[in-house]
Amino acid sequence: MSVPYQLRMCVWEITLACCFSCKYCGSGGGKARENELTTQECLRVSEQLADLGCERVSLIGGEIFMRKDWDVILKSLTSRGISTCVITNGFRMTDTIIKKLIECNVESVAVSLDGMYDIHDRFRQEGSFKRAVEAIRVLAENKIPATVISTLNSVSGEHLEEFYGFLKTLPISFWQIQACSPMGNAAKYGVDYRIDFDKTLAFVAEKAKIAPFPVGVADDIGYFTRDEGYIRGDLGGLAIFPGCSAGIRGIGIDSIGNVRGCESLYDDCFIEGNLREKSLREIWEDPDAFSYNRKFTVDMLEGECAGCPHGFYCKAGCRSYNFFVNKKMYEHPFCVYRSEKRREKESAQH
Repeated sequence: MSVPYQLRMCVWEITLACCFSCKYCGSGGGKARENELTTQECLRVSEQLADLGCERVSLIGGEIFMRKDWDVILKSLTSRGISTCVITNGFRMTDTIIKKLIECNVESVAVSLDGMYDIHDRFRQEGSFKRAVEAIRVLAENKIPATVISTLNSVSGEHLEEFYGFLKTLPISFWQIQACSPMGNAAKYGVDYRIDFDKTLAFVAEKAKIAPFPVGVADDIGYFTRDEGYIRGDLGGLAIFPGCSAGIRGIGIDSIGNVRGCESLYDDCFIEGNLREKSLREIWEDPDAFSYNRKFTVDMLEGECAGCPHGFYCKAGCRSYNFFVNKKMYEHPFCVYRSEKRREKESAQH
Protein backbone atom coordinates (compact mmCIF):
# COMPACT_ATOMS: atom_id res chain seq x y z
CA MET A 1 0.00 0.00 0.00
CA SER A 2 1.48 3.33 -1.05
CA VAL A 3 1.84 6.36 1.18
CA PRO A 4 0.77 9.88 0.16
CA TYR A 5 4.28 11.24 -0.30
CA GLN A 6 6.02 11.99 -3.58
CA LEU A 7 9.80 11.69 -3.66
CA ARG A 8 11.17 14.83 -5.30
CA MET A 9 14.83 15.03 -4.36
CA CYS A 10 17.71 12.91 -3.14
CA VAL A 11 21.17 13.63 -1.77
CA TRP A 12 23.32 10.63 -2.62
CA GLU A 13 26.74 10.13 -1.08
CA ILE A 14 28.44 7.82 -3.59
CA THR A 15 31.70 7.51 -1.64
CA LEU A 16 33.21 8.60 1.64
CA ALA A 17 36.66 8.78 0.04
CA CYS A 18 38.07 12.30 0.00
CA CYS A 19 41.36 14.09 -0.64
CA PHE A 20 40.54 16.25 2.40
CA SER A 21 39.60 15.62 5.99
CA CYS A 22 37.93 18.93 6.76
CA LYS A 23 37.68 19.94 10.39
CA TYR A 24 33.90 20.21 10.22
CA CYS A 25 32.99 17.56 7.64
CA GLY A 26 29.63 16.28 8.82
CA SER A 27 30.18 12.80 7.42
CA GLY A 28 33.79 12.49 8.58
CA GLY A 29 35.00 11.92 5.03
CA GLY A 30 38.50 10.75 4.12
CA LYS A 31 38.64 7.02 3.52
CA ALA A 32 36.13 5.07 1.46
CA ARG A 33 33.98 2.72 3.48
CA GLU A 34 34.53 -0.97 3.07
CA ASN A 35 31.97 -2.51 0.75
CA GLU A 36 30.65 0.66 -0.86
CA LEU A 37 27.93 0.09 -3.46
CA THR A 38 29.29 -1.37 -6.68
CA THR A 39 28.73 0.21 -10.07
CA GLN A 40 25.91 -2.22 -10.85
CA GLU A 41 24.28 -1.60 -7.50
CA CYS A 42 24.45 2.15 -8.12
CA LEU A 43 22.84 1.72 -11.51
CA ARG A 44 19.98 -0.14 -9.84
CA VAL A 45 19.62 2.69 -7.35
CA SER A 46 19.34 5.13 -10.27
CA GLU A 47 16.58 2.98 -11.76
CA GLN A 48 14.72 2.94 -8.47
CA LEU A 49 14.99 6.70 -8.04
CA ALA A 50 13.55 7.20 -11.53
CA ASP A 51 10.82 4.64 -10.85
CA LEU A 52 9.70 6.63 -7.80
CA GLY A 53 9.60 9.82 -9.85
CA CYS A 54 12.55 11.53 -8.18
CA GLU A 55 13.19 14.80 -9.99
CA ARG A 56 16.51 16.00 -8.61
CA VAL A 57 19.64 14.36 -7.21
CA SER A 58 22.72 15.91 -5.64
CA LEU A 59 25.80 13.68 -5.78
CA ILE A 60 28.13 14.17 -2.84
CA GLY A 61 31.05 12.52 -1.03
CA GLY A 62 33.54 12.48 0.46
CA GLU A 63 34.71 13.80 -2.85
CA ILE A 64 32.78 12.21 -5.70
CA PHE A 65 35.68 12.45 -8.16
CA MET A 66 37.61 10.02 -5.93
CA ARG A 67 35.27 7.33 -7.21
CA LYS A 68 36.36 6.06 -10.64
CA ASP A 69 32.85 5.40 -11.94
CA TRP A 70 31.33 8.71 -10.83
CA ASP A 71 30.54 9.64 -14.43
CA VAL A 72 28.76 6.34 -15.04
CA ILE A 73 26.55 7.01 -12.02
CA LEU A 74 25.93 10.60 -13.08
CA LYS A 75 25.02 9.56 -16.62
CA SER A 76 22.65 6.88 -15.31
CA LEU A 77 20.68 9.61 -13.58
CA THR A 78 20.65 12.33 -16.22
CA SER A 79 19.83 9.84 -18.98
CA ARG A 80 16.64 9.06 -17.07
CA GLY A 81 15.65 12.73 -16.99
CA ILE A 82 16.72 13.34 -13.39
CA SER A 83 18.28 16.78 -12.93
CA THR A 84 21.59 16.10 -11.22
CA CYS A 85 24.14 18.37 -9.65
CA VAL A 86 27.54 17.56 -8.20
CA ILE A 87 28.97 18.95 -4.96
CA THR A 88 32.77 19.08 -4.81
CA ASN A 89 35.67 20.69 -2.99
CA GLY A 90 37.07 21.60 -6.41
CA PHE A 91 40.58 20.40 -5.59
CA ARG A 92 40.81 17.66 -8.22
CA MET A 93 39.17 19.45 -11.14
CA THR A 94 40.81 18.48 -14.44
CA ASP A 95 40.12 18.87 -18.15
CA THR A 96 39.02 15.23 -18.23
CA ILE A 97 36.52 15.79 -15.43
CA ILE A 98 35.17 18.90 -17.15
CA LYS A 99 34.71 16.96 -20.39
CA LYS A 100 32.86 14.16 -18.60
CA LEU A 101 30.61 16.61 -16.74
CA ILE A 102 29.57 18.10 -20.06
CA GLU A 103 29.06 14.69 -21.67
CA CYS A 104 26.94 13.57 -18.72
CA ASN A 105 24.75 16.68 -18.99
CA VAL A 106 25.31 17.74 -15.38
CA GLU A 107 22.87 20.43 -14.28
CA SER A 108 25.37 22.36 -12.17
CA VAL A 109 28.42 21.95 -9.96
CA ALA A 110 28.48 23.34 -6.43
CA VAL A 111 31.92 24.13 -5.03
CA SER A 112 32.47 24.32 -1.28
CA LEU A 113 34.01 27.69 -0.43
CA ASP A 114 33.63 28.87 3.14
CA GLY A 115 35.45 32.20 3.30
CA MET A 116 38.57 34.00 2.18
CA TYR A 117 41.72 31.93 1.68
CA ASP A 118 43.04 32.09 5.25
CA ILE A 119 39.71 31.01 6.74
CA HIS A 120 38.90 28.41 4.09
CA ASP A 121 42.34 26.79 4.17
CA ARG A 122 42.44 26.77 7.97
CA PHE A 123 39.44 24.45 8.19
CA ARG A 124 39.94 22.48 4.99
CA GLN A 125 43.41 22.13 3.48
CA GLU A 126 46.30 24.44 2.60
CA GLY A 127 45.97 25.57 -0.99
CA SER A 128 42.35 24.48 -1.24
CA PHE A 129 40.96 28.02 -1.60
CA LYS A 130 43.03 28.72 -4.70
CA ARG A 131 42.10 25.40 -6.30
CA ALA A 132 38.39 25.88 -5.53
CA VAL A 133 38.39 29.33 -7.13
CA GLU A 134 40.22 27.98 -10.19
CA ALA A 135 37.60 25.23 -10.46
CA ILE A 136 34.78 27.78 -10.41
CA ARG A 137 36.39 29.78 -13.20
CA VAL A 138 37.04 26.69 -15.34
CA LEU A 139 33.49 25.45 -14.87
CA ALA A 140 32.07 28.80 -15.97
CA GLU A 141 34.43 28.98 -18.94
CA ASN A 142 32.99 25.66 -20.07
CA LYS A 143 29.40 26.84 -19.63
CA ILE A 144 28.76 24.62 -16.61
CA PRO A 145 26.77 26.57 -14.01
CA ALA A 146 28.95 26.93 -10.91
CA THR A 147 27.47 27.62 -7.51
CA VAL A 148 29.07 28.16 -4.11
CA ILE A 149 28.08 26.50 -0.85
CA SER A 150 29.48 28.10 2.31
CA THR A 151 29.39 26.38 5.68
CA LEU A 152 29.63 28.99 8.42
CA ASN A 153 31.19 28.58 11.84
CA SER A 154 32.13 31.08 14.54
CA VAL A 155 35.11 32.31 12.50
CA SER A 156 33.80 32.45 8.94
CA GLY A 157 30.46 33.83 10.06
CA GLU A 158 32.14 37.07 11.11
CA HIS A 159 33.62 37.85 7.69
CA LEU A 160 30.66 37.57 5.33
CA GLU A 161 30.90 41.10 3.96
CA GLU A 162 34.51 40.70 2.82
CA PHE A 163 33.75 37.28 1.36
CA TYR A 164 30.72 38.59 -0.49
CA GLY A 165 32.89 41.29 -2.06
CA PHE A 166 35.20 38.59 -3.39
CA LEU A 167 32.39 36.35 -4.63
CA LYS A 168 31.09 39.22 -6.76
CA THR A 169 34.26 38.84 -8.85
CA LEU A 170 33.50 35.20 -9.60
CA PRO A 171 31.20 33.84 -12.35
CA ILE A 172 28.80 32.01 -10.01
CA SER A 173 25.10 31.40 -10.48
CA PHE A 174 24.05 30.93 -6.83
CA TRP A 175 25.42 31.28 -3.30
CA GLN A 176 24.02 29.10 -0.53
CA ILE A 177 24.87 29.77 3.10
CA GLN A 178 24.44 27.06 5.71
CA ALA A 179 25.26 26.70 9.39
CA CYS A 180 27.96 24.32 10.56
CA SER A 181 26.48 21.60 12.76
CA PRO A 182 28.26 19.77 15.61
CA MET A 183 28.29 16.41 13.85
CA GLY A 184 31.04 14.28 12.32
CA ASN A 185 34.43 15.98 12.38
CA ALA A 186 33.00 19.20 13.83
CA ALA A 187 32.08 17.27 16.97
CA LYS A 188 35.29 15.23 16.89
CA TYR A 189 37.56 18.29 16.72
CA GLY A 190 35.40 20.55 18.86
CA VAL A 191 34.91 23.19 16.17
CA ASP A 192 33.00 26.20 17.47
CA TYR A 193 29.99 25.92 15.18
CA ARG A 194 28.05 28.84 16.65
CA ILE A 195 27.14 31.77 14.45
CA ASP A 196 25.02 34.86 14.94
CA PHE A 197 21.84 33.72 13.19
CA ASP A 198 20.20 37.14 13.38
CA LYS A 199 23.14 38.92 11.80
CA THR A 200 23.56 36.19 9.17
CA LEU A 201 19.93 36.37 8.17
CA ALA A 202 19.99 40.17 8.01
CA PHE A 203 23.05 39.95 5.76
CA VAL A 204 21.38 37.48 3.41
CA ALA A 205 18.15 39.47 3.28
CA GLU A 206 20.09 42.58 2.29
CA LYS A 207 22.30 40.92 -0.33
CA ALA A 208 19.48 38.86 -1.83
CA LYS A 209 17.99 42.08 -3.21
CA ILE A 210 21.19 43.54 -4.68
CA ALA A 211 23.65 40.71 -5.37
CA PRO A 212 24.55 39.89 -9.00
CA PHE A 213 23.56 36.28 -8.27
CA PRO A 214 20.82 34.68 -6.15
CA VAL A 215 21.71 34.31 -2.47
CA GLY A 216 19.92 31.99 -0.08
CA VAL A 217 20.18 30.12 3.19
CA ALA A 218 19.86 26.40 3.74
CA ASP A 219 17.08 24.84 5.80
CA ASP A 220 18.99 25.17 9.08
CA ILE A 221 18.64 28.98 9.16
CA GLY A 222 15.40 30.98 9.53
CA TYR A 223 12.37 31.04 9.91
CA PHE A 224 9.28 33.11 9.02
CA THR A 225 10.82 36.50 9.61
CA ARG A 226 9.69 39.54 7.65
CA ASP A 227 12.38 38.69 5.07
CA GLU A 228 11.44 35.02 4.70
CA GLY A 229 10.39 35.46 1.08
CA TYR A 230 13.85 36.61 0.02
CA ILE A 231 16.27 34.49 2.03
CA ARG A 232 15.65 31.19 0.22
CA GLY A 233 17.13 32.29 -3.09
CA ASP A 234 13.91 33.56 -4.71
CA LEU A 235 14.52 36.93 -6.34
CA GLY A 236 10.78 37.52 -6.41
CA GLY A 237 10.54 37.42 -2.63
CA LEU A 238 7.92 34.67 -2.63
CA ALA A 239 9.89 31.73 -1.22
CA ILE A 240 8.78 30.12 2.01
CA PHE A 241 10.21 27.44 4.25
CA PRO A 242 7.83 24.45 3.99
CA GLY A 243 9.14 22.52 6.95
CA CYS A 244 11.74 19.77 7.05
CA SER A 245 11.51 17.69 3.86
CA ALA A 246 13.18 14.55 5.23
CA GLY A 247 10.98 11.60 4.31
CA ILE A 248 8.34 13.97 2.97
CA ARG A 249 9.86 15.08 -0.32
CA GLY A 250 13.46 13.98 0.06
CA ILE A 251 15.82 11.23 1.10
CA GLY A 252 19.51 10.66 1.65
CA ILE A 253 21.48 7.61 0.54
CA ASP A 254 24.97 6.83 1.81
CA SER A 255 27.76 4.97 0.06
CA ILE A 256 26.84 1.54 1.45
CA GLY A 257 23.14 1.89 0.65
CA ASN A 258 21.67 3.13 3.92
CA VAL A 259 18.59 5.31 3.43
CA ARG A 260 17.77 8.25 5.68
CA GLY A 261 15.28 11.04 5.32
CA CYS A 262 18.20 13.43 4.81
CA GLU A 263 21.96 12.96 4.53
CA SER A 264 22.42 15.61 7.22
CA LEU A 265 20.68 13.25 9.65
CA TYR A 266 24.02 11.50 9.89
CA ASP A 267 23.32 9.16 12.76
CA ASP A 268 22.48 5.46 12.64
CA CYS A 269 19.23 6.05 14.53
CA PHE A 270 17.83 7.67 11.38
CA ILE A 271 18.53 4.76 9.02
CA GLU A 272 15.22 3.51 7.60
CA GLY A 273 16.65 0.58 5.68
CA ASN A 274 19.41 -0.55 3.37
CA LEU A 275 19.14 -0.91 -0.40
CA ARG A 276 20.91 -4.25 -0.32
CA GLU A 277 18.09 -5.60 1.80
CA LYS A 278 15.03 -3.69 0.58
CA SER A 279 14.05 -1.79 -2.52
CA LEU A 280 13.84 1.98 -2.36
CA ARG A 281 10.10 1.76 -2.95
CA GLU A 282 9.69 -0.62 0.00
CA ILE A 283 11.54 1.81 2.25
CA TRP A 284 9.79 4.92 0.93
CA GLU A 285 6.31 3.40 1.08
CA ASP A 286 6.70 1.86 4.53
CA PRO A 287 3.93 3.58 6.54
CA ASP A 288 6.11 3.53 9.64
CA ALA A 289 9.20 5.04 8.01
CA PHE A 290 10.37 8.62 8.63
CA SER A 291 7.92 8.81 11.52
CA TYR A 292 9.60 11.87 13.05
CA ASN A 293 8.22 13.89 10.13
CA ARG A 294 5.38 11.85 8.66
CA LYS A 295 3.67 11.52 12.03
CA PHE A 296 4.40 15.05 13.17
CA THR A 297 1.70 16.99 15.00
CA VAL A 298 2.01 20.48 16.45
CA ASP A 299 1.72 19.19 20.00
CA MET A 300 5.16 17.61 19.50
CA LEU A 301 6.77 21.06 19.40
CA GLU A 302 9.01 21.71 22.38
CA GLY A 303 10.32 24.65 24.38
CA GLU A 304 10.02 28.03 22.71
CA CYS A 305 8.72 26.45 19.51
CA ALA A 306 5.62 25.19 21.32
CA GLY A 307 2.69 27.48 20.64
CA CYS A 308 4.42 29.33 17.79
CA PRO A 309 1.87 30.66 15.25
CA HIS A 310 4.02 29.24 12.45
CA GLY A 311 4.52 25.86 14.11
CA PHE A 312 2.13 24.01 11.81
CA TYR A 313 4.15 25.03 8.75
CA CYS A 314 7.68 25.39 10.12
CA LYS A 315 7.56 22.29 12.34
CA ALA A 316 10.57 23.65 14.31
CA GLY A 317 12.83 23.93 11.31
CA CYS A 318 15.78 21.69 10.52
CA ARG A 319 15.58 18.28 12.18
CA SER A 320 19.30 17.66 11.77
CA TYR A 321 20.47 20.92 13.30
CA ASN A 322 18.06 20.54 16.20
CA PHE A 323 19.16 16.99 16.87
CA PHE A 324 22.90 17.59 16.82
CA VAL A 325 22.82 20.89 18.72
CA ASN A 326 20.42 20.11 21.54
CA LYS A 327 19.29 16.49 21.00
CA LYS A 328 15.75 17.72 20.51
CA MET A 329 13.89 17.19 17.26
CA TYR A 330 11.17 19.78 17.69
CA GLU A 331 12.82 22.95 18.94
CA HIS A 332 15.24 25.05 16.93
CA PRO A 333 17.78 26.62 19.30
CA PHE A 334 18.35 29.77 17.25
CA CYS A 335 15.08 30.64 15.54
CA VAL A 336 15.40 34.16 14.11
CA TYR A 337 11.62 34.66 14.16
CA ARG A 338 11.67 34.38 17.95
CA SER A 339 14.50 36.86 18.35
CA GLU A 340 12.85 39.23 15.88
CA LYS A 341 9.63 39.18 17.93
CA ARG A 342 11.62 39.61 21.12
CA ARG A 343 13.29 42.75 19.75
CA GLU A 344 9.95 44.14 18.61
CA LYS A 345 8.52 43.60 22.08
CA GLU A 346 11.48 45.26 23.76
CA SER A 347 11.26 48.20 21.35
CA ALA A 348 7.55 48.65 22.10
CA GLN A 349 8.24 48.69 25.84
CA HIS A 350 10.70 51.53 25.41
